[in-house]
Amino acid sequence: MRQFPLWFTAFACALASCAKFGIHSNPRPQTPSSAFGTTGIPPQLRTKKSDSGTPASPGDPSAHSATNLQLTAEEDIVFTDPDNPESKLPEISTWLAAPKRGPWEESETLAQQRAAREGKPLLIWFTDSARSPMCKALSQELFSTPEFEKWATEKLIRLRVDSQVREDNPELSLDEKETRLVDIKNYVVRMKKHYKVLGQPSVIMLNPSGEVIGHYRGYKRGDSNYFWGLIKQGEAVSSNAYQSWRASLEKKGYREWHDRKERKIFAKLSRYTNGTLTLIEPDGTRSRTQETVLSDKDRSWIAEQKKLRNLQ
Repeated sequence: MRQFPLWFTAFACALASCAKFGIHSNPRPQTPSSAFGTTGIPPQLRTKKSDSGTPASPGDPSAHSATNLQLTAEEDIVFTDPDNPESKLPEISTWLAAPKRGPWEESETLAQQRAAREGKPLLIWFTDSARSPMCKALSQELFSTPEFEKWATEKLIRLRVDSQVREDNPELSLDEKETRLVDIKNYVVRMKKHYKVLGQPSVIMLNPSGEVIGHYRGYKRGDSNYFWGLIKQGEAVSSNAYQSWRASLEKKGYREWHDRKERKIFAKLSRYTNGTLTLIEPDGTRSRTQETVLSDKDRSWIAEQKKLRNLQ
C-alpha cells in the first residue's frame, strides 16, 4: 500500500474537514519564534565554533471559505506583524520585480534578504576607497576584473561598506545631506563593531542564514589568485551546507515556486483561498501571490493537489 508523508496526511485531513463542514478559522497572534531555535540559524549552517579570524573550513489574508486549504500549523507560522496578524501581506511580485542596483549592495538588510532568498552566501567588503592603497589594489586586481564579476554574479551576493562616506544626491537639501552623512557614518561604525573589523581591507563571508564562515583580513599586491581561492573555498562550504539544509526542508513540503518571468521563491504553501496563495519562507516570512501569475508547472501542481482532495 502506498505510504504518504505525515505532513501530507495531516494536510489532507484538514482539507477534507474544510470541504465537508465549511469550517474556517482566522489566524491568531502568536509569540514570534524562529523555525530554527533562538539563533534563527539552521543547524546545517552552523559552524562548530565561533571563528571570525580564519578562512572557512569544509565541514492580506482574505475571508476564508470551504476551499481554504490550511497547510501549516498556526504555531509554525511567524507573523510578519505579530501585533496585527491580519495586516495585509506583501505581494511576492513586489520584491521579485525589485531592480538590481549594481553588483555591490549598499544596505545590509537588502543584501541579507537577497542572500536568504537566493540561497547564496553574502560577501561583505569593508574598504576605505580614499585612503587605503591595499583597498585600491584589491579592487583593481580582483573585485573589478571581468572574471571575478562573472563568477561572483552567479555565486554570491555582495555588500560594500566604505569608510569614505559621501552623499552626492542633487535632490537633497543641505540639511538632508548632512543628516544622511551622519546616518551613513553611524552605519559604517556599527557594521565594523558588529563584525569586529579593525582595519581595511577586510572581507567577511556569511552563510545565507547570516552566520560568519570566513573572515579574511588584509591584502598584498599580487595575491589576487590566493585571495580569490579563499573566497571560492568559503562559497563551496556554504553551498554544500545550503543544499543539504534545503533538501531537508523539501521533505517537509517546501518547494521552489516560479512566476511567468521565471523568477523564483523557495517556500511552503501555507494557505490557499480561491486562487490566492499565502507562502511562508524558511525564516518565517509570509507573502502572497495569485495563482494566475504562477508558472504552468506550479499551476498544474495546485490542480493536482485540489483533484486529490476533490476540491475542483
